[in-house]
Amino acid sequence: MTRVAVAGGTGTVGSHVVARLRELGHEPLVLSRSRGVDLVAGTGLDLRGVDAVVDVGNVTTLSARRSRAFFGATTGALLEAGRRDGVRHHVALSIVGVDAAPGGYYAGKLAQERAVRGGPLPWSIVRATQFHEFAAQTVQQTAVGPVVLVPRMRTQPVSTRELAAALVDVALGQPVGDAGEIAGPQEERLAAMVRAYLAAHRRRERVLELRFPGAFGRAMAGGALLPRPDARLGTQTFAQWLATREA
Repeated sequence: MTRVAVAGGTGTVGSHVVARLRELGHEPLVLSRSRGVDLVAGTGLDLRGVDAVVDVGNVTTLSARRSRAFFGATTGALLEAGRRDGVRHHVALSIVGVDAAPGGYYAGKLAQERAVRGGPLPWSIVRATQFHEFAAQTVQQTAVGPVVLVPRMRTQPVSTRELAAALVDVALGQPVGDAGEIAGPQEERLAAMVRAYLAAHRRRERVLELRFPGAFGRAMAGGALLPRPDARLGTQTFAQWLATREA
């Protein structure tokens, strides 16, 4: 039995990582504020007896400054605790195409990657596309009265369950450095996903698709956030996920 610490273990991806570890007979250690661990402050963090860390912690922000601050603090705390307590493998979740769109939230993820690559622990980084839940998150973050403002974006959304299974596979293996990409089975437009999500919930907001300015907008609209041909692909489409949720 392997003991694996999961940073963000109560979140969208982390809860599935914890469930998958238990399903395979391993021991997850959930690192979250609800369990007395504050990764931003670096308090309550004890990794003694932990073989691997899976970092899927997250912050909801479009601010590059806030994203860098969060991922800089949490990654630094995990790497230092891992060095101190003898962790053999640090696994970080990043984003497909993060190099092409290094602004806003992505700035923090890119900084996280750099910290892991240059850190004291053997590491693996898995890059994933957006999750099926991204449509709902977009509505929550960008709805303005009767209108939902959606960036023009090509994406290939992935099931969080399938992503979690891939992360667990990596964590239980040897550190490999760049562990490749994982994505869903088919490309979608974010605006179409949001419209389908709203329709499924019988909501009448109007979706207004906008092209974001600068390098970030070009990356989203032009397909730079789509996976490479050698990416690992899941099987569940967004439509299948939405139907399952509504059922």
